[in-house]
Amino acid sequence: MCLNLKKGAIFVADSHFSEVNVEFLSFLEKLKKKEIETSQLFLMGDMFDFISGESRYFVKINQKLIDIINELSHNIEIIYLEGNHDYNLQKLFPKLKVYKRESQPIFAKYENKTIALAHGDIYTPKGYDIYCKIIRNSALLIFLNFIDFNYWLSKKIYNKLIKKSICSKMKDFDSFAKKRLSYYNSDIVVEGHFHQGKHYEEKNKLYVNIPSLCCNKKYTIFDGKFITTQL
Repeated sequence: MCLNLKKGAIFVADSHFSEVNVEFLSFLEKLKKKEIETSQLFLMGDMFDFISGESRYFVKINQKLIDIINELSHNIEIIYLEGNHDYNLQKLFPKLKVYKRESQPIFAKYENKTIALAHGDIYTPKGYDIYCKIIRNSALLIFLNFIDFNYWLSKKIYNKLIKKSICSKMKDFDSFAKKRLSYYNSDIVVEGHFHQGKHYEEKNKLYVNIPSLCCNKKYTIFDGKFITTQL
């Protein structure tokens, strides 16, 4: 499937929403109040510090955001690229276009350009691919729910996640971006995941890393170019 990228589209990545990273809620509330406006929204993955469709505790504590996103989806085309912290989401967001890791990259067109979009945790070593399949396994997640009495396991995971440091800068972004471009067959590559919020261009090809909303308090607007914008 190839989407048409619209002028004014907004890209948001890696907000890792939790009680200590609340920027995503602020962003969604501004969309709801039309302080921020768009007809097309790309959620580039890791929007929640953790959530899956099977995880009762994490669905419960994130229900306010789930409800706002579903409300917005009646008027905005929302594309959700699942990340490594948020997956098996289609049941939570029935009107969204939700793409699992194995369906990424997805492709969009703008004028004569082809744009590849992914959360970013693809083209990785085989061991990581196996790990991703295991942690996304629905039967395993349902079983973990079954033994999660009084949410002891979920709370343990949550407390570990909110203490984790996730914001750092790469020493050689250009070399990294050049390598990422080599994995894709497109004019433009757009990824989240890496929390850098930088661009790299080489031989008429462009690599765009969407900034982490929780690290940089920024998102990206597409207006023919990818423009970094302060929340």
